This record gives sequence, structure tokens and C-alpha cells, in this order.
Amino acid sequence: MHVIEIDDPADPRLADYTRLRDVNLRRHLEAEHGLFMAEGEKVIRRAAAAGYAPRSLLLTRRRAEVLADLDVDAPLYLVEEETAERLVGFDLHRGALAAFHRGPLPSLDEVLAGARGIVVLEDLVDHTNVGAIFRSAAGLGVDAVVLAPRCADPLYRRSVKVSMGAVFTLPYTRLDDWYGGLDELREAGFHLMALTPGEDSRPLREAMSAVDPDTGVGLLLGTEGDGLSARWLERADTRVHIPMSGRDVDSLNVTAAAAIACYELTHRGGAGVRVHRGGT
Repeated sequence: MHVIEIDDPADPRLADYTRLRDVNLRRHLEAEHGLFMAEGEKVIRRAAAAGYAPRSLLLTRRRAEVLADLDVDAPLYLVEEETAERLVGFDLHRGALAAFHRGPLPSLDEVLAGARGIVVLEDLVDHTNVGAIFRSAAGLGVDAVVLAPRCADPLYRRSVKVSMGAVFTLPYTRLDDWYGGLDELREAGFHLMALTPGEDSRPLREAMSAVDPDTGVGLLLGTEGDGLSARWLERADTRVHIPMSGRDVDSLNVTAAAAIACYELTHRGGAGVRVHRGGT
């Protein structure tokens, strides 16, 4: 890497890193330039290992050596901590950022090929929640994630950080059509289970055990406040819930529910976690 020392946060070479907490600005900037941000040494290494090409790297002086062994063809900008804070809009305590090129999303057919258990997210707008769900899904052996058109971006900095890089290795794509998208999944052979606390839903484990082990299952998760839309609830094959013990708690938040549901999805039929992409 070619190391370049910069003192001015307004230097145009640092434009990729400006105001990282300004969500509207970042959405526009990252879409326009086809980039995403990775924060922290581990996440940067995982992005590079997954085959993403870096545009540049940004390190503070106290962290100048943490990526010295990383073999990438990109400039490395070295700045003082104060310069980094003025540039990104917060204390960059991890001391390491990188801007990576985005790649094209795979087709739905590519993502579903060989998959038996998938998670389908409808319009989750919180990037932290999306990242946490990716981390649970990847860690528990889910094969892929499918996003509704308006779901938050898994490659937004906060999602990437919370997922600890799981968004780089777990296959995912977006549906082109929210209204008819579930029909595509059903036609691909997936039994669709809608996670909802409604009275007409079945306990999740019981419903999972009733599905043929050779049939793919798509677990539908809805937006943080209102849950799944009426349209998606109607199009699901089965409505399921995680039984609660009482104490005035009728359901879990979407990230906790997703983790439990992913475990049940990958353990249906007592199969346990499958060997998956080099891990377990």
C-alpha cells in the first residue's frame, strides 16, 4: 500500500469518509460512487478476504501498523486523531476505516441454489437490526438472506460493523417485487413461515417439525414496530410464534426473535448445525 499523510479533513482525497453519521448524505454518496465503508481492523480484513476491492484505507497514527501486512492495491491515508474526528463526525476509537467497491447483487436464482433454510426480511429500516440478524443467520448456519425492496442496506457502515463482517460471507439479494416476491420463493420450493405473535399462529418448533425435512423453509421477519404486512401474512404458508412464558411479555424484539428462529430453522428435525462455508 502507498502511505499518504494528510492533515486537512477537507482534502478531496478523503471525500469517501466524510460525515459517516449523516445517513441521508451517506446513502446518496455511497450509491453514487458504488462504495461501502468497513470500520475496524477485523471487519476490514474480512471484507478484503471476501474478495471486495478497496478504494482506499484510512488509519490514525496510533493505529498506523495494524494493516501493514494487508496485501491490497489501494492508497492508505494516515491522519491524526483530531483530523479523523473532524472528518467522520465522531471519535474514531478503532482507528481504522476502509472504503470498498460494491459488487453487483447476485440473482435470486443464484442465492437460492442449493439453499434449504433462508431468512426473508420485509422492510426492516434499522441498520443495527439488519446487521445483527445477518450475524445470527450466518453463525447459526442459515443459507441465505432475501431482502424486500425497502429493507435497510446490509452494506451500510453500521450494519457491517454490527454483523462483524457476516454481510460479506452470507449470500443475499433483494426482491424486485414486494407485492409478488413471495410467490417467487414459493415457486422455488420454499415453505414460507411468517413470524408473528398473532393468535392464529403455531409454535415455531411445532410448525418446523411438520415440514418435510427435504423442503426448503423461508422464515419471514417483519419491520421493527408493526411486524409483517397484511399482504405478506396472507401469502405465508404458515404463521408461527415463539412461545412466551408470560410476565407481561408477549413477544421479543426482532433481533432476539430472529436468533431463536434461525436456530430452530437450522436444527429442524434434530439435524443440528450443518457444516457450512468452511465452519459449523
